[in-house]
Amino acid sequence: MSEAVAGSMAGLRVVVPETRELEVLARMLERQGAEAIRCPLVAIIDAADPAPIEAWLRRFIATPPDDLILLTGEGLGRLLGVAERVGIEGEFRAALAGVRRICRGPKPSQKLRSIGLGPDLAPEPATTAGIIAGMQGLDLKGRWVAVQLYPDNPNAPLIDFLKAAGAQADPVLPYAYATRAEDERVLEAVGEMAAGRVDLVVFTSTPQVRRLVSLAEAAGQRAMLDEALKRTRIAAVGPVVAEAVRAAGGEVAVMPEENFHMKPMVNAILAGLSRG
Repeated sequence: MSEAVAGSMAGLRVVVPETRELEVLARMLERQGAEAIRCPLVAIIDAADPAPIEAWLRRFIATPPDDLILLTGEGLGRLLGVAERVGIEGEFRAALAGVRRICRGPKPSQKLRSIGLGPDLAPEPATTAGIIAGMQGLDLKGRWVAVQLYPDNPNAPLIDFLKAAGAQADPVLPYAYATRAEDERVLEAVGEMAAGRVDLVVFTSTPQVRRLVSLAEAAGQRAMLDEALKRTRIAAVGPVVAEAVRAAGGEVAVMPEENFHMKPMVNAILAGLSRG
């Protein structure tokens, strides 16, 4: 394992879960001299190309649709994330408030409520067929309908229904599922940890820990994961994540005392290194 310079991360190899927010953490660690090993410890990831999503958002703002169909809460969250990163979240939220919002199930409804809005229509059952049945009695002729899709499902029945009803559909796919290649990258990182070639792994959410365990078990590599957690120093962003680490068989060495965010996380790591 690398020798750390007190108060810095020079020479350290750090496994960092790779998500849109944690790219910020990776860069913060790299500025301290660490080698950040980006590891896709999430099952849901941003779409590979954000340009079509940004274009969709700007259309939504410039000429708000008549209706928005939200199929998943994750989808709305990802749209808000892209809007925030390109500096148009306020405008997107304002436009959202003025359209008819149609939700499939409780999760998109809950996500809307978290930003002070709610569904105008939430048909039952919470399926594509339920959405179609719930919209059958609406006059959709000439309406512009934005549709948030989810991976591996272009939802042709819903798009075809809208077109047949005389509406113009404007679909967007704001996220993707992790691929087999990304699963293999996770297992490679576990192997590096088990071999003692990683100094630190940073966990910032419980789904990251659960995904690590599920992939290792599915690949028959639980023993390798146990060795990896034993040999690698572990940082957790807060007590809930730390409990998930302990449930997985690891022990947390570094955790911010309060204010469980990225900068305090880095400061806690630095403080831990300076104490040896």
